[in-house]
Amino acid sequence: MTDNHISQDFSDPKANIGTSQKLSLKSFGPGILMASAAIGGSHLVASTQAGALYGWQLAIMIVLANVFKYPFYRFATEYTYSTGESLVAGYAKKSPAYLWAFFILCIVSGIISTGAVSILCAVILGYMLPFELNTLALSAIIMASSWLLLFAGHYKLLDSLTKWIIISLTAATIAAVFIAAGKPSAIDPNFIPASPWNLAALGFIIALMGWMPAPLEFSAITSVWTAKKIRTDHTSRFQGMVDFNVGFLTSAILALFFLAMGVFVQYGTGQEIIMQGGGYVGQLIQMYTQTIGSWSKMFVAFIAFLCMYGTVITCADGYGRANAESLSLITTKTTQATEKYVMLWTTLTVIGGYILIAFFSGQMAALLKFAMITAFVTAPIFAYLNYTLAKSEGTLSRGMNIYALAGIVFLSGFTVLFLLQFFKIIG
Repeated sequence: MTDNHISQDFSDPKANIGTSQKLSLKSFGPGILMASAAIGGSHLVASTQAGALYGWQLAIMIVLANVFKYPFYRFATEYTYSTGESLVAGYAKKSPAYLWAFFILCIVSGIISTGAVSILCAVILGYMLPFELNTLALSAIIMASSWLLLFAGHYKLLDSLTKWIIISLTAATIAAVFIAAGKPSAIDPNFIPASPWNLAALGFIIALMGWMPAPLEFSAITSVWTAKKIRTDHTSRFQGMVDFNVGFLTSAILALFFLAMGVFVQYGTGQEIIMQGGGYVGQLIQMYTQTIGSWSKMFVAFIAFLCMYGTVITCADGYGRANAESLSLITTKTTQATEKYVMLWTTLTVIGGYILIAFFSGQMAALLKFAMITAFVTAPIFAYLNYTLAKSEGTLSRGMNIYALAGIVFLSGFTVLFLLQFFKIIG
């Protein structure tokens, strides 16, 4: 497949890119969507658990995961504003093998991720309701309503809704952390600090970094949203890069704030830390209410619900849209059929996620951890794909080239270490 074989809906995709240097709420979109997708299991659960279990020790791993994934997310936005097309179309130009590799991984990741975040959202919803419903029924409500919202409003609704979710969650989390810092929980005199720097804790660290800030295939999904944003709102490169950096930085900082909540409220108290993601939700909401006040219980639960609900919606739309574009490129060698396939793939992603939940009923903690670990293990593949595309454009500076290679080495090194332990070659 050559460059000449791939065309877009428009004769010149770059013609839709604006030149405005002004910023408004409307300028933001894909970067905030990415942040909304990111602030799910990795933030609400894994980051807070990391603080509760190990104090500040794993802050460095959160920082490193964000630092070394940053260039590959950046490449996605830069490539889209340079070419007017998404990374998915870029993969198709490079090689059919690249496109097929992304397509297959995206199908699998989409089903797993959507199922995993839906179950967390369902647990929070169950916590809020005055009556009991089983988790499977709650998951069905979450996923069906998400599908209906996407069917009714598609991208524009998603674009508007997530901005307010992120603003609300950010405000509530920052307030809670500052209050908790002023009156941290008392340390149990018999408390013995645990160290994460051993092979026994490697699985937890890999899971923490897998969705930090989000699975790396979300870089391609972000680029699909960005291409859509360019076509609908004619945003400029300046607006797009500000949107991306604000979204990425917000996600990274909030991860550290969630870690801080775990440190200030649970670390060293002797309280048992529930490791199951769903079970930990109750503890998380209790942490907020302890610090802000009992009056805030339902408010915090609602904010957490909106956060996870936003993650479900962005996962369903993002994976559905990326798979639709992949299929369009495979079948027609253009992106012209993408919109025709979007709801089909969104529907398949949602149904696949629900089947996964039903199949793994009672094993959701394992599913969530599996999803996070899978995301990290596949990260070097997506990192390499994005790097080769960015390099082919000839716009990489020497410093950014070294930075990207360091990121690939970091991601590959931890992946190899984990696989060696997983297959019992070490440890």
